[in-house]
This record gives sequence, structure tokens and C-alpha cells, in this order.
Amino acid sequence: MIDADVELELVGVASNLPELLTLVVEHEPDVVVTDIRMPPTGTDEGIQAAAWLREHQPKVGVVVLSQYTAPAYALTLLEDGSAGRAYLLKERVAGANELTQTIRVVASGGSVIDPLVVDVLVQARAKHHKSDLEWLTPRESEILAEMAQGKSNGAIAKSLNVSERAVEKHSNAIFSKLGLSEERDLNRRVKAVLVYLSAQPGG
Repeated sequence: MIDADVELELVGVASNLPELLTLVVEHEPDVVVTDIRMPPTGTDEGIQAAAWLREHQPKVGVVVLSQYTAPAYALTLLEDGSAGRAYLLKERVAGANELTQTIRVVASGGSVIDPLVVDVLVQARAKHHKSDLEWLTPRESEILAEMAQGKSNGAIAKSLNVSERAVEKHSNAIFSKLGLSEERDLNRRVKAVLVYLSAQPGG
């Protein structure tokens, strides 16, 4: 679709997250279009890419294509701002024109969120009291589960094969989503674990 648009230039295609980040560094594109899940783990690489770009290449826009309306994905994508970000549901992208128009909006610093995702976010917020854990991404849930085992950030990083800095960032996101951002670090870890354990069967 992108290659067929004479006004757009497709500078590269990546099959996994490391390849994508390498291409971005090499070509410095205006916009990255990514699936929400891709190798190596098939969890939330598209969201990870958007977070990395926000920190290292803030001028690069990101269009995330997903089949999931789960609020946690969209919230994580937008937690550092909606400028230059889009979240589209694959089955609702009408065709090439809609995708390329979204790319243009994102390239200019705008944002596009599928209306169905907005509806789900509103509904989820209305039911927020049900469980704060519903707002966590799969990776954040994994880290919280490791945290509940009493592991340090270093041990969690080793167990999940990610950097300690990534664990710290995900931990801060967990604390924020659980409403613990103003607590001291030790208190936040303890309270986050208590929230996690209380949601488990028999908790």
C-alpha cells in the first residue's frame, strides 16, 4: 500500500524489532508503520519500538496496526503524548487511502486513534474499579509477577532477558497505572505486589 503511493517512499521493511530499530537509525524515516506484535517475543514489540523512538528519535512518527482493542496497549502507546502516534485496528483499515492518510497525519505531528479503541478506553475507564491490573501490558504483567517473587530489577532483567533499564521503565509504568507514582520506591514495590497477589485465585 505504501509503495504504491507516489508521494510516499518505502525506505525499508523489517521482520523483527532489532531490524526495525536498525533501519530507523540508518534511514531516519518520517514515520514507522509497525504491527503491535512481531519477533522476537511476539508480545508488544510495536509498543516497545514506539517507546524507543520517543526517547531516541522523537521526530519519527509511529503508526501501530493491531487486532487488539485492549486499552493497555493504546494507553502505553500514548502515555508520553499522542503527537505523532496512531493506533489502527487492522480489520477496520478501509484500504490504502486510509492508511496513507494516517501516515501523513502522523508525519505532520498529528494523531489518529481508531474510534472503536476510544470507545473501549472509555468503557474500560468506567469499569476501572474492577481491577487496576487490566491496564497493564503483557510485559508489565510479567514484570509484576517476577516482582511478586521478591526479585530485584537486576534479577528480573536476567530472567526475562531484557535490560535493567527496561525493567525500571516498565516498573515505573506499573506504579503509575496502579496509582502508586507518588509513593517511595520500596512502598511502591510492596503495594504493587499486594495488588497483584490480591487479584490471584485465593488472593
